[in-house]
Amino acid sequence: MAVPGDPPNSTPEGMGGGDDDFRSDEYRSVVFDEDFVRAARLQEYSAQERMGEHARAVRSRSIWSGGGSAARTGTPGRGARQGMLLVLLIATAFAAAVYMGLRNPYLPPAGGPAQALTSTVVPLTPTTDVPGGRPAELYAKSPAADYRVGAAGIALPAVRRTHHFTDAQVVAALSIAKDYLVQSSLDPDILTGAASRPVRVLLDPDQLAQFDRSMTSPSGDGRHAATGWLVRFDPATAVVADSRVRVSGTLAVEEVAPDMLEVTTDHTFVYAVRPATGSPAAADGASLFTVRRELRLRFDRDDLTARRLELASAYVMAGPQDCSADPAGAFHPLLAGARPTTVGPAASDPYATGRPRRTAGLCGVLASPRTTPPVTESATPPSPPQAAPVSPVP
Repeated sequence: MAVPGDPPNSTPEGMGGGDDDFRSDEYRSVVFDEDFVRAARLQEYSAQERMGEHARAVRSRSIWSGGGSAARTGTPGRGARQGMLLVLLIATAFAAAVYMGLRNPYLPPAGGPAQALTSTVVPLTPTTDVPGGRPAELYAKSPAADYRVGAAGIALPAVRRTHHFTDAQVVAALSIAKDYLVQSSLDPDILTGAASRPVRVLLDPDQLAQFDRSMTSPSGDGRHAATGWLVRFDPATAVVADSRVRVSGTLAVEEVAPDMLEVTTDHTFVYAVRPATGSPAAADGASLFTVRRELRLRFDRDDLTARRLELASAYVMAGPQDCSADPAGAFHPLLAGARPTTVGPAASDPYATGRPRRTAGLCGVLASPRTTPPVTESATPPSPPQAAPVSPVP
């Protein structure tokens, strides 16, 4: 029986039959679309190209080789040009990344731990009886008469960016330094010893253990003096008689490393104090107490972001005090009418502008507020005090 579609008689001559017919029909339904043809990686050479003695029968159509006429002419094909362009783009991007990394001034912080504070606290003893009176009258007769009151005396300098820090970062460092001076020198609770947290929250976490030990167990070892961190009066000796503390000094900033700013502060604080016992109404029983603080504060980028600082060093002169007093835990002012029992080695003027000349002794002499003579150094080594205060750090 004939199958529909078969020839009426038999397979025409020349059309083949049997297995040959089956094999030819096997691929009859296969269609090679254009995408398949373009994706082929091998292409047969033409007869003219195969005439060469050692020519291959096929050539690669990879994008990395030139095909067709390009291979015959010796010029790069489209695929080769695309490959070379891709390599060139990658090399250019890599070179640009390396260049920007070398030229970028805002380098990441080193992230090293903060160093321990080193502090020197020198008590200054008067040469005469401590004058007393009303705070306003005492200020008017002292070099602090023209000082500003409170935080107004801590003025920020003109701001200029550094090589690795922006204007905003420099301003941040200076403002944090001012905050530290205000909290550690002017806060009423800090001055009475009732609180320490306003200062603590401004410190680098790596210095908190040292700070806490200085508050709870102050020592004159050059590292754990409470008065190296802040201004604090012995509450059993004296209290502040006038909240309008007189302040004068300077702030300076410089870049000490690609990831570190350092702010140097040099300020004189003048407090009117009175005896801790007795009536506050005794207005004529006040006296002046002067504290000269020279601090070095350091900031990395994490500190600037978190608004904190590293207190690197503190040099403090404070008086009038007796040289036998230990100022590590708190200051012990000599009050109105008091006379020192021991005398220091040389005159030290906390009101002098610029960095004062320092003596090698453990105690100094508070220059008279009325004369403010130039600072001199002792010609002979000083006698050791009865009770050693905070010793200078080598």
